[in-house]
Amino acid sequence: MTKATALLGWSLPAIEAAQKLGKPFVVVSFADFETYAKEHNIPFVAWDFNRNDAGHNASHLVELLNTHNAGVGVALFEETVGWAGEVNAIYRDDLRLAQRMQLFRNKMLMKRRAQLVGLRVGLFEEVDNIDNVRRFMTRLNRTQLNLPDEPDAWVHLKPFEAMGTVGHKLLKSFEDIDKRVVDADFPCIVESHLPGQEFSTEVFIHGGEIKFLNITEYVRLGYSNFIPASSLLEQHRPTIEKSVERLIKGFGIEYGIIHPEWFIGEDGEISFGEVANRIPGGHMFELMEDAYGFSAYQLLFLASNPETTEAEFEALLPASEQDFETYAGCLMVYPNRPGQITQLQVPTELTEEPFFDHHTLTEPLPHKVGSDREGYGNHYGTIFFKGDDAERMRNLLVHYQGVDFYV
Repeated sequence: MTKATALLGWSLPAIEAAQKLGKPFVVVSFADFETYAKEHNIPFVAWDFNRNDAGHNASHLVELLNTHNAGVGVALFEETVGWAGEVNAIYRDDLRLAQRMQLFRNKMLMKRRAQLVGLRVGLFEEVDNIDNVRRFMTRLNRTQLNLPDEPDAWVHLKPFEAMGTVGHKLLKSFEDIDKRVVDADFPCIVESHLPGQEFSTEVFIHGGEIKFLNITEYVRLGYSNFIPASSLLEQHRPTIEKSVERLIKGFGIEYGIIHPEWFIGEDGEISFGEVANRIPGGHMFELMEDAYGFSAYQLLFLASNPETTEAEFEALLPASEQDFETYAGCLMVYPNRPGQITQLQVPTELTEEPFFDHHTLTEPLPHKVGSDREGYGNHYGTIFFKGDDAERMRNLLVHYQGVDFYV
């Protein structure tokens, strides 16, 4: 009997994809979702991901999942990555699987591991007070041979385990350190600014081999991106694949998805940024379906299960990553300026644009936007584009970043 896949986290797109695929699954999430699951005949196990103790741990979760004949766990969100590692360590009788998941949950560990396996990384350090941040910027200035009248080296301050841009502060000077760094930031990681174009790869792996590798081009980090990447970035695919393969081998990844972020310089050299082991943000799975025509959620489902056959991959996937006709992009909309917001304003030129697909912007309740947001805050909705020209896609995303949709 085919083992069921445990989806760790609540995601309707993932549930719908699993249903359409026709393979057994069970959803593991907070008890708040149990009523909805029962009403819609969704196999469900109630679980509190925030609690992990002797009476509520991975062994107990596996006991509950065994009643659903589960055999693999898939993390849908950052908060469930550790749980998936522990569950799969039990199913596959390999305790190192749980250890590997810690590499994805701690930025210091992942960068150290990347450095050990030969990937190019920037300078980084663990800090626990503001004086250490100042010393790190001083050392960077010296390393970069900065003269006294030149700008300071940029420093990125990040929490160890937060996902995406949460808690991320870009410090461009010693004045920034004094004004923006607070005691609540520590302990954390500080790292040098990596030059070049930032991009991500969404890599589906089975048996330690790449089954599909998408390259996402970032137009502005945290705001806009499109899939697949333009030809200027895609021309580096062979080099990118070699870096991804080194990451897979060095981190011991056998099944599922990884979402590494990279930087590529003018010289074509690639530097490692960080890597996640769950569904990426930025609506990337939606964009992949628009661009390639298959469900990335279904591919994640297949890639995560050791029992999946080559024929099942062939039935779902296009012939290659170059087999596409559409670029798909999105812009996550934030208020451009602090102040009072009263209404949504969508310009006619957007809705008449041939590349415009749809948006999820909604009329706001009147409120005030502060000027002290860290990271990017919560976006107010997303605008989706589809078209056959990467350069036009990029230009549209750049243009509409400057439009005030909320006034």
